[in-house]
Amino acid sequence: MSEPTPLLDVQGLRIAFGGREVVRGVNFRLAAGEKLALVGESGSGKTVTALSLLGLAQGARVQGHAHFGLAQPVDLLALPEQRLRGIRGEDIAMIFQEPMTALNPVLTIGEQIAEILRLKQGLSLVESAQTAIQLIADTGISEPQRRFKAYPHQLSGGQRQRAMIAMALACKPKLLLADEPTTALDVTVRRQILDLLDELQHKHGMAVILITHDLNLVRQFAHRVAVMENGHLVEQGRVEQVFAQPQHAYTRRLLASRPVRDVPPRSADAEVLLQGRAVRVSYRVPLGGWRGWFRSGAFVAVQGADFTLPAGQTVGVVGESGSGKSTLALAALGLHPFSGSLSVLGQAWGQGGRTDTTLRRALQVVFQDPFSSLSPRLTVGEIVGEGLLVHAPTLSPQARRGRVAAVLETVGLGESQFPGLLERYPHQFSGGQRQRIAIARALVIEPRMLVLDEPTSALDVTMAQQILQLLQRLQAERGLAYLLITHDVGVIRAMAHQVLVMQAGQIVESGPVEQVLERPQHAYTRTLLAAAE
Repeated sequence: MSEPTPLLDVQGLRIAFGGREVVRGVNFRLAAGEKLALVGESGSGKTVTALSLLGLAQGARVQGHAHFGLAQPVDLLALPEQRLRGIRGEDIAMIFQEPMTALNPVLTIGEQIAEILRLKQGLSLVESAQTAIQLIADTGISEPQRRFKAYPHQLSGGQRQRAMIAMALACKPKLLLADEPTTALDVTVRRQILDLLDELQHKHGMAVILITHDLNLVRQFAHRVAVMENGHLVEQGRVEQVFAQPQHAYTRRLLASRPVRDVPPRSADAEVLLQGRAVRVSYRVPLGGWRGWFRSGAFVAVQGADFTLPAGQTVGVVGESGSGKSTLALAALGLHPFSGSLSVLGQAWGQGGRTDTTLRRALQVVFQDPFSSLSPRLTVGEIVGEGLLVHAPTLSPQARRGRVAAVLETVGLGESQFPGLLERYPHQFSGGQRQRIAIARALVIEPRMLVLDEPTSALDVTMAQQILQLLQRLQAERGLAYLLITHDVGVIRAMAHQVLVMQAGQIVESGPVEQVLERPQHAYTRTLLAAAE
C-alpha cells in the first residue's frame, strides 16, 4: 500500500549564510492534518529551516526542494517572491517566537487581524472587523470586542500569543509553522496555548510544524518528532517511539537534559540573611471617569508577604505571570518602594549612604534575559568589572582585571577557551555563555545572596541544565543563598529548599519543597503542578 501524497515534502534542504552552511541536507515529510515537532538546541537550524519555506531567511542561500500542496504541488524554494507572497498567511501561516516584537506596537490587535482579512480575502472594513472579533473570541481572549481595540502592550504575554494565533489562523491555512510559541509563558498559560493549538488544529484540519526545545511540549502535542543537531536531521519518527527508544546519542542527551536535584542539606541554625514581614507593594493607576482628574487608584502587586532566606539555602518563588513574584524580588533588592519590613543582614533598606552600599554588595541579581541585561557597548571585562569600581574602588587596574578573569574562570569561561575574552562583546557569545557572564558580574564583588529572576527560561534544555549545575556548584562552594524566581516547577524541584507559591500578589502556600510539591494543600498549587506534568 503506497503512502498518501504528503502536504509538504522537503528534500535535500541546504541553507548557508555567506560561506557557512547552517542546514545540511535535511529531508522530511508532513501529511495533511499531522503535527510534527522540530526539536534541537539553539543554533541547530530548526527556525531557519521553517523560515526558508516562506522565503523569510534573509541573506541566505537556499538549495533543495520543498513541494507543498496535494492536488498540484509547488516547489516553495523555486517560487518567485510574488507567488510566495500569495502563499504566506493564506496557505502557510507562522506564529513567531516573541509576540511583543512580532506585533506592530502602533496598531491595535483588531486592526492587525482585520488588515490580513482585507488583503488576503478581500473583506470590507465592517466584515473584516466582525471576523477579527470572532477570531479573537475563538482563541479564548475574554471581552473580544474590547480587546479588538487594545494595543499589544496592553495585553498579557498569554493574550499576545493568542492574538498572534488569531492572526495566523485568519485565512484558515493548510499549514501552520509555530516557532517556540510557548517559550516565554508560564506553565499554566503554556498548557492553555497548547490546548488551544490542539483544538484549532482539529477544528481546521491543518498540519502543524512545532519548533521547540521543550520536550515535554513535544510529548503532549506532536504526532512525530524530528531532531536537529548542527544543521543535520539526526533522527525522526513517532513521538512515542523516539522518546522510548532514541537511536541517536544526541537525542538521548536531549532527553536526559532535565534538572537534577543536587543541593546542600538544610541547616536549622543557619544565619538569616534576608527576611520579609508583611511586605506590600503597590502601583499607582489612573481611575476612570472624572475621578481620575483629581486622584489615582492603587494596584496591589504584593500583599502581606512573609519569607526568610537562610545562608546557604534556596527559597523558590513560583507562580504565573502577574502573580507578583518578580515585584517581590525588586522589593527585596531595594529597587521598588514597599511597606512592611524587609531586612538584609539585619539592616533595613533606605538608610542611605554606606549602609545601603554594603547591603547591595551582599545582595546581587541575575536577570532573566542575559542578552538584554548586558550592555552591548561594553566589553566582557568592563561588564564584569563594573561592580568593583563601586564596591572595591581601591583596587588597581591590574588587580581588578585579575579578579575579573578569575571569576570568569569560576563560571566556566577562560582565556584558554576564549582568547581575548575580556575584550569581547556580549553578542559574540551564545545564550548560555551570556548567562555565565551575568552570573560572573554578580559574583565578582563576593555577595552572600543572589536573586535569580528566571535564570534559565530564555535557554534551551541542555544550556539550562548546565546553568543550574553551575549555580548548584557555586552554592556548595561559596555557601550562597538564592532567592529563585521562576515559573518552572522542574527548576524549583532541582534547586529549592523552601518554596513560596504566589497567586494574585499573595503567598497562598509555603513550606519545604518536598512537602509543597508532593503534598500540595492549596488548589492553585495543585493546578500549577498538574500543568507542569
